[in-house]
Amino acid sequence: MTKKEIALAAVEALKKEYPDAKCSLDYKTPFQLLVATRLSAQCTDARVNIVTPALFERFPDAQSFADSSAEELAPYIKSCGLYKTKSRDLALMGKMLVEEYGGEVPDTIEELTRLPGVGRKTANLICGDVFGKPAVVVDTHCIRITSRLGLHGETDQKKIETALRKLLPPEESNDFCHRLVLHGRAVCTARSPKCAACAMKDFCREGKKAVKSNEK
Repeated sequence: MTKKEIALAAVEALKKEYPDAKCSLDYKTPFQLLVATRLSAQCTDARVNIVTPALFERFPDAQSFADSSAEELAPYIKSCGLYKTKSRDLALMGKMLVEEYGGEVPDTIEELTRLPGVGRKTANLICGDVFGKPAVVVDTHCIRITSRLGLHGETDQKKIETALRKLLPPEESNDFCHRLVLHGRAVCTARSPKCAACAMKDFCREGKKAVKSNEK
């Protein structure tokens, strides 16, 4: 199978396995998703969802973040890890959004990545989930699973994003990445992946090797 064929097969297999795939972060507005995604760096989505209700009750929008300081934000997000860097980024992000975008979240990767603390992973998530644009969210699950499938041999996130954009149908790419997260947590884990139970074992490069090895 070609890489394109494997990608299409993976899209269909995961669509059947996880029909209702969506972002696991809780939010009510585009700005809140932007904040939650920044907090999720090196932190679980479950932990972020515990932290954000109190944070958003006190600081509900870009203006309230702009009016705050890193010191004011820090106690609310301390349990998310790297809280000093994150609180600084969030305060600066709020100020930039208010001063340059009228408090609204921009809708392009180029503009989003201008914001403090926002990389391409976060920008893609916002573009896909909020604005419905084709997006490829290259997180740890995406990197691991697409590499095991044999879709690329890259380690750089931007190069992986570029490679996957060429292989995935644009209208499927965002949901596919959400499904990779679910699959990475449940089946294709970093250690001891459950290849025999995987819906993609028949065409996954690493999965086929693992299944054959277990049959010996």
